[in-house]
Amino acid sequence: MTARALEGVVVADFSRVLAGPYATMMLADLGARVVKIERPGSGDDTRAWAPPRDAEGTATYFNAVNRNKESVVLDLADPADKDQALRIVAGADVVVENFRAGTMERLGLGYDELRRVRPDLVYCSITGFGRGTGAPLPGYDLLAQAVGGLMSVTGPDASTPLKVGVALVDVLTGMHALAGIQAALRHRDRTGEGQRVDTNLLSTVLSALVNQASGYLGAGVVPAPYGNRHPSIAPYEVFATADRPIALAVGNDRQFAALCDALGLPDLATDPRFVSNTERVRHRDDLVAVLTEPLCRHGADRWFTVLTERGVPAGPINDIAEAIVFAEQAGLEPVVRIGPEGAAQIANPITLSRTPVCYDSAPPRLGEHSRKLLPPA
Repeated sequence: MTARALEGVVVADFSRVLAGPYATMMLADLGARVVKIERPGSGDDTRAWAPPRDAEGTATYFNAVNRNKESVVLDLADPADKDQALRIVAGADVVVENFRAGTMERLGLGYDELRRVRPDLVYCSITGFGRGTGAPLPGYDLLAQAVGGLMSVTGPDASTPLKVGVALVDVLTGMHALAGIQAALRHRDRTGEGQRVDTNLLSTVLSALVNQASGYLGAGVVPAPYGNRHPSIAPYEVFATADRPIALAVGNDRQFAALCDALGLPDLATDPRFVSNTERVRHRDDLVAVLTEPLCRHGADRWFTVLTERGVPAGPINDIAEAIVFAEQAGLEPVVRIGPEGAAQIANPITLSRTPVCYDSAPPRLGEHSRKLLPPA
């Protein structure tokens, strides 16, 4: 059997919806054993977030982040079920939870309680807005995108703020949780000490604003939305072609000269308005007007081929079906088949040469492993 990076690590997963389950699925893909603890009757909220549903009738939202896990059903407010949960924690290395701040403490399952059960426990809490004065706020991705500034820089203009087309802050928070958990496990390997790991949606979205937040902190610039444009690079946006849009991401003068040559406009690269990126940003509207006309003579696929051959970063605007085909054509393996039914899943993007990720089991049915994992009452 191939070695697995997190083989032997056991995770008690009290999380639900997206940020926590994404983190625990990544841990499971890397070889950890993840026991997902779900409430009776309904389980994880995303089991009901449908349509769409797969051929088995399961919400595809749930399927996206719950492979390689075992599911048990416990009512954490019931003393007998709480005892069962404590038994699971006693055999676990990691606990992950993303209830509203204070909920696990009220249930008697907070970090201070559980580290008495397992002193070297790594306990990861994912919240919306931290455990301080922001604790009462509900941790939904849309709210984090709104109050965290992401929507203010997304969309065509300031009067039309838009959310990103996927719950990106949840996903990024899950990735930060994954990093924190692995760092804490590494510390435990060295010292034997467990610790608490905290992350939250608001801190994550502020960190993910990178250059936009840095522009404010370093230069006092409050960014405005630029639609598909980039505030500091040109041309770096979406252009019309003869059939469908294409994205150009021209990051330096060499690429710009190659673009001009491909479009039959070689003199444009030495035009004083466009001779440097700073000038191109300053004269962006003029530049877009000049580039649009030749781009509309051919379709996006033709331009993708021509520009890519010349080293100009460009790509058509694919839908998700086209994106998966594009990844396959690029030599990747974006889709894996899991379990006896061959359920299709997007592959883990991490590749490890010695301890590859695993795809052992499809997302579990609610309570599928309760009989196996829970001793009789």
